[in-house]
Amino acid sequence: MDQSKTAKQKRRKRILSGMRSTGRLHLGNLVGALWNWRDLQDAFDCFFMIADYHALMSEYEKPGPIAGFAIQVLLDYLACGLDPERSVLFRQSDVPEHAELALILSCYTPVSWLERNPTYKEQMEQLASKDVHNYAFLGYPVLQAADIALYKANFVPVGEDQLPHLELTREIVRRFNHLVGGEALVEPQAKLTSSPRLLGLDRRKMSKSYGNQIDIADPPDVIRKKVISMITDPLRIRLADPGHPEDCNVCQYYKVFDPNAYEDVADKCRTSKWGCTDCKAHLANVLTDLLAEPRARRAELEAHPERLSELLADGARRARTVARATLDEVKSLTGLGKL
Repeated sequence: MDQSKTAKQKRRKRILSGMRSTGRLHLGNLVGALWNWRDLQDAFDCFFMIADYHALMSEYEKPGPIAGFAIQVLLDYLACGLDPERSVLFRQSDVPEHAELALILSCYTPVSWLERNPTYKEQMEQLASKDVHNYAFLGYPVLQAADIALYKANFVPVGEDQLPHLELTREIVRRFNHLVGGEALVEPQAKLTSSPRLLGLDRRKMSKSYGNQIDIADPPDVIRKKVISMITDPLRIRLADPGHPEDCNVCQYYKVFDPNAYEDVADKCRTSKWGCTDCKAHLANVLTDLLAEPRARRAELEAHPERLSELLADGARRARTVARATLDEVKSLTGLGKL
């Protein structure tokens, strides 16, 4: 690589984001994050992690699947266009500096900040079937702050609903810098992403916890079965009844995944030219075609598990190079560095 290209890469702003390894990724992850991440790779220095420490916070009673799910998340990353040549793809637990910096930052984080965290109660409700009344779950914003601060990320891609959570990271970084003096850690800015609102099959928020998702890796027969089960317009009882596409979850999927067809679909719905069964059958075909390429990429990658191991090892090496430098700087400012 020539020096001019290296210098140009060093000047690029940095991004950090990631997904928990609690299962395969779904359509909500695709439209809410992965498509945006894919498009950011050419303009930013991107670090995308598989957040298995975060997964352990809620799955600690039955942690066995976490390692396998980490590979599933990596497969979804790669299948949806994240490129290990242009981004650093890594597993969080392969970089122990995350845990070490989280411990240090916990010393600078008031408990009251964690208790007022706006997403804490929401997460507690979503995970009502699990016992998450633990220290780690209350403190996960501290680990998240460490995740971001380790790489001195300039931006974090978020939707508007995640802004309060990022602000807590910014507060932790500001307090640390103020108390130790200087600007060892970078205060991250939000990279607002406009992602469409995509509900689950039952009209609730799409979530693995609810089991109401369509996975990116689902085969065609599973996609069709799931689409057929979707709740549609609650006011349309009979085929002859006029539909209300603006209130129909299936019609809203067309807006996201086949926008050119939406007006035609909406007209057929309003004028009773086709029923919900026909509408769902066509949507299943749209989604099957959309996911055909990622599914083919996934199959190719799964056939070479040794390559996945190599990718994770290389990602960990590259991530640790940056993380170690940041942690050394932090430890020297907190009395933990070498004399």
